[in-house]
Amino acid sequence: MTQTYSFRSRLSALIQQVYPDLDTNTFIDQVVEAFWPDGIRRRKRGRLPSNDLWTEQDALLITYGNSIVDGAHKPLDLLHDFLLRRMKGVVNGVHILPFFPYTSDDGFAVSDFRTVNPQLGDWPDINRISEDFHLMSDLVLNHVSSQGTWFNGYRQGQSPFDKYFFEASPEDDLSDVVRPRTTPLLQEVETTQGPRHVWCTFSHDQIDLDFRNPEVLLEFLRIIRLHVDNGVQIIRLDAVAFLWKEPGTSSIHLPQTHAIVKLMRVLCDYASETIILLTETNVPKAENLSYFGKHDEAHAIYNFPLPPLILHAVMSGSAHYLRRWQSGMPPAQLGCAYLNFTASHDGIGMRPAEGILPADEQARMIDTIKAIGGLVSMRALPDGSEAPYEINTTYFEATAQTFAGKDNYHFERFVCTQTIVMSLEGIPAFYIHSMLATPNDHAQVAHRGMNRAINRHRWDYPALNTLLDDPASEQSRVLGALSDRLRIRAKQPAFHPNATQFTMPLGDRVFGVWRQSLDRRQSIFALHNVSDQPVVLSYLSMNLIEDDTWFDLLSGDVIDMDQDDVTLAPYQCRWITNRAQ
Repeated sequence: MTQTYSFRSRLSALIQQVYPDLDTNTFIDQVVEAFWPDGIRRRKRGRLPSNDLWTEQDALLITYGNSIVDGAHKPLDLLHDFLLRRMKGVVNGVHILPFFPYTSDDGFAVSDFRTVNPQLGDWPDINRISEDFHLMSDLVLNHVSSQGTWFNGYRQGQSPFDKYFFEASPEDDLSDVVRPRTTPLLQEVETTQGPRHVWCTFSHDQIDLDFRNPEVLLEFLRIIRLHVDNGVQIIRLDAVAFLWKEPGTSSIHLPQTHAIVKLMRVLCDYASETIILLTETNVPKAENLSYFGKHDEAHAIYNFPLPPLILHAVMSGSAHYLRRWQSGMPPAQLGCAYLNFTASHDGIGMRPAEGILPADEQARMIDTIKAIGGLVSMRALPDGSEAPYEINTTYFEATAQTFAGKDNYHFERFVCTQTIVMSLEGIPAFYIHSMLATPNDHAQVAHRGMNRAINRHRWDYPALNTLLDDPASEQSRVLGALSDRLRIRAKQPAFHPNATQFTMPLGDRVFGVWRQSLDRRQSIFALHNVSDQPVVLSYLSMNLIEDDTWFDLLSGDVIDMDQDDVTLAPYQCRWITNRAQ
């Protein structure tokens, strides 16, 4: 009785925050029916926050369903083959970016939430992948395609879609609205009820939904159930920060948005399946951290400052800003974790660097990216001006040179950036084009007229396999190096996503963290030379316990404690541990 009351009381409190005018008990019943239809049983007791949802063996590959093609087979079948052939034992999870029918933005303008894009495959293909790897899917819940069934129904005045979309007036005060695009916020459309102005946070093909209508929330709970029933374990809440809108406000991170994520968390806690909620909020630190709630909201959040800060460190040869930021980062709360990455399908976001990297340092990064052929996308500010929103390039190409120019350390510099991601507290994730050292795709930018296409290359599978089978190719060298390190990492308890972390003050050229396993038996001193110069470190600066035997996991060397110091070659990384696995 107590647990039942706890479940309903938690939902009741959240529903009252979002929908104060509803009959709360009736709506709870509707929520339960949406999430547990057809007699599906839920847990009697909700999961308590713990560190048991993930281990040091967890690592993710981020990919589109058609990042690999051959013109003959279903792309999802090719992806599955690639995962089994090249990634088994390297990562144990895969984030397949939106695999539904869509009309623009490479999947993020969904036209049908319930079917798999037939150009990729079908649900059985998704099911097969989920049997071999933990599967992450996107819940694109802020907006839908302007050409899909939902919005067409809205324009025709058909129920329930006639109340699914957020309308506003050009006369409303929208001056404080925060958004990542420069296109007009409102779009006038013709409906059977006359002209209406609909809210478009991202593009005019992506029409924002109106979560003030509780039926919209219920429909997305049904969609989550569909994902889970098809093997999805991690639900990525895309662009969730913009979910709730109110004219006269910033319309980002509003209390109702947080309450809706918390409501979803309650449902996940009581689901018999393991379901992890990941929020995608590409915003500055404090706003991003807010989605942990009090370990009652998202299970995981993206560590968005990492991509620009790691890139700046290896471009400048100084980890000063990266170290200062990391030193001030709190450990994830109990039952929560960071998702660490350097690259994804989007660009390298610059907003998370606000207040961390000075403007002149950001400008140096942008100038360097332009010099190697990268691009820059802008966002609109409330005063009508623009600011850099993201850098568009593959991360491999981004590391091609430093502020000083090109050199012979491109491979070492790039591998260093990815090793930092592996070393930090949290779960590491790697974009397929980082694992494959993919060059910038300028032809796709020209063809599609979209900056982000530069980082969304589609590999021809036979050609890719030829490269990967050639030990001299950049693709083979990078995939081999990163795979070797990920296999080593998966065996180290000190790399558990919630293992203790301390940022070490080792000077500007070395970024170092000390990790200690949850049982305190293993320590790892993860050292990363971010410069093009050798660096000598004293063992005294690392407090190595004299009675232990210390190993470098990456080189296999035994540390000679009779020596006073250790040398790091340019961009060299060392994982020094007292417990070699």
